[in-house]
Amino acid sequence: MRKTLIAPACFALACLALPVTSLAEDTQTKDPSIFTDLDVFQLEYASDTQISPDGSLIAYVRRSNNIMTDRTRSNIWTVATDDGDHRPLLSGKSGYSSPRWSPSGDRIAYVTGAEGGTPQLYVRWMDSGQTALLTNLTHAPQSIAWSPDGTQIAFAMFVDGKPASLASAPAKPEGAEWAPAFKVFEDVLYRIDGAGYAKPGHPQIFVVPADGGTPRQMTDGEFNHGGPLSWSPDGEVIYFSANRNDDWERDLVEGDIWRVDLNDKKLTQLTTRDGPDNSPLVSPDGARIAYLGFDDKMMGYQTPRIYVMDIDGSNRTLLTGEFDRQIGAIAWAGNDELIAQYDDRGRSYLGRVTLDGEVTPLVRDVGGTSLGRPYTSGGFSVNAKGDIAYTSGRASRPADVAMKLSGGSSTRLTHLNDDLFADKTLGAVERMTWKSSADGRDIEGWLVTPPNFDRTKKYPLILEIHGGPFAAYGPNFSAEIQLYASAGYVVLYTNPRGSTSYGDTFANLIHHAYPGEDYDDLMSGVDAAIARGFIDEDNLFVTGGSGGGVLTAWIVGKTDRFKASVVAKPVINWTSFSLTADFYTLFYKYWFANPPWEDPDAYWARSPLSLVGNVTTPTMVMTGEADYRTPSAEAEQFYQALQLREVDTALVRVPESPHHIAGRPSNLIAKAANIIAWFERYRTDKETEE
Repeated sequence: MRKTLIAPACFALACLALPVTSLAEDTQTKDPSIFTDLDVFQLEYASDTQISPDGSLIAYVRRSNNIMTDRTRSNIWTVATDDGDHRPLLSGKSGYSSPRWSPSGDRIAYVTGAEGGTPQLYVRWMDSGQTALLTNLTHAPQSIAWSPDGTQIAFAMFVDGKPASLASAPAKPEGAEWAPAFKVFEDVLYRIDGAGYAKPGHPQIFVVPADGGTPRQMTDGEFNHGGPLSWSPDGEVIYFSANRNDDWERDLVEGDIWRVDLNDKKLTQLTTRDGPDNSPLVSPDGARIAYLGFDDKMMGYQTPRIYVMDIDGSNRTLLTGEFDRQIGAIAWAGNDELIAQYDDRGRSYLGRVTLDGEVTPLVRDVGGTSLGRPYTSGGFSVNAKGDIAYTSGRASRPADVAMKLSGGSSTRLTHLNDDLFADKTLGAVERMTWKSSADGRDIEGWLVTPPNFDRTKKYPLILEIHGGPFAAYGPNFSAEIQLYASAGYVVLYTNPRGSTSYGDTFANLIHHAYPGEDYDDLMSGVDAAIARGFIDEDNLFVTGGSGGGVLTAWIVGKTDRFKASVVAKPVINWTSFSLTADFYTLFYKYWFANPPWEDPDAYWARSPLSLVGNVTTPTMVMTGEADYRTPSAEAEQFYQALQLREVDTALVRVPESPHHIAGRPSNLIAKAANIIAWFERYRTDKETEE
């Protein structure tokens, strides 16, 4: 079974009367002074920022969209921290990724498929520019980590296993053309969204000499061994996380910290509790290990916290027990403190964490690596001096490279999209809060007004709802939101109850109760936007994807106040979803109290399909044809039910697309164009505006 699992935090076009290109022309003005659909191909952003050991350079992955191949390309650039000298380091159509500095800063390891075939591990010498191919791998290397002395590089790689089979087919006659062989699956997890039907095998940990050679496999067995990988200072041990329990496929949350001794490949388990322990990091002096985890209480949302233990696994200490914000990544800054990335009220922060658990914010503008919708995102790295490189995002720009010197201020070092936006007016993003009609609780959201907004006019409103549901929007750049604004809509996006970055209590208000009062949070937000005085109450629209698709379908089953809706990649029937989703071993245990056959009424009561008899709102349904997170049958159930009820509806299927519909630039454009086209069909204010 393939190991590269993404922990589920949440969860092209047919059937419209006009082709996508015509829809885009009809609904998107080509005014060059505002953000338009083809501008998506001009967007760039920084990711994977890696600061050099001496702090003089930051290597990063510069990502841009290729209009001819309709793919996002990745190349490695560097920027000097003293004068901002900005130049390509490794660039080409094959793509370059995962830059990692050697401990002395004289080399960079990276991954590319420049020579064709499977991406391989390379090293570049910084003084001469010479490069060396280190590996001849069958699968791409992941989680690259240099040994402290710079002589070895560890990585994780998927290792093929033996396919399952039952019967042997008879030999076919020479030249005969028979049907393809049957595919047999016996693993619990047999398909994964974005990867398809799983190949037999597991990720294992390898070590290769830094000047090339044969990689040595350090782990084996039918278990998943993953990164990040952390070396002991003497270079004799690698620490990693894994679930090596026999029932690992049925318990996706579980995980423990392990060590492997390179001399004899002996494995030692360091943590044993019921819950996920992961991301181990050895302190520079080798005395401690910091890691993330929590005690599994079977809640829908559980906040990862920082723990520290001695190098042998003893004296485990919870550092951030009173800090209930979601921590996404950590790094040592010296031996006595850590840097942590965490989300707070829709923003991503970096903070200093002392060994007594005190958290001090350092920067609040991490993000900008989610181009489609305004999710929290981003990343960082730290060197031994405590200098930080990170991705800096804003509501008006995707991620740039920024740095914060130890004890100093933050500086943005790149301006990747200033040329694109120099002569464009974007939709303005304004934070707003309101009281929920459910219980008076404070709810936060952001209102985006069209370019050249005139407060004396009335505008149609789109309520855009995030997925997850355990996720968060924030004041971050969003191509989709900006396209809606360019089409003349005010857009409201929000963090209703269940959203992360507001603490455990707020997120778990929807535990075993989703969808529920988050509906009230959203409707109260629409009322608050209308109260601003520039919203046309007769032209309200609603859309959302994944968890947002659930809520959109739920909303139109409870109210007819919206002129039209678009339900994207939803769950419509919790029973069918829980038995067809890729991570089906997780959802029924954490999102419900019992499996569906033991409590069918609970599943039905929370299914938007139960309310379909109330729906009168014209509703378009959108789904990826290769979506295994919320399989397309979910969307089609809703479409067919609406057809049976003779409600205006359309089904949009995105060819070859997994759950992330907007993964290719043209799909992002087409997604927004189809949503706008559907709403334009039912808008009634167009003549009066003209």
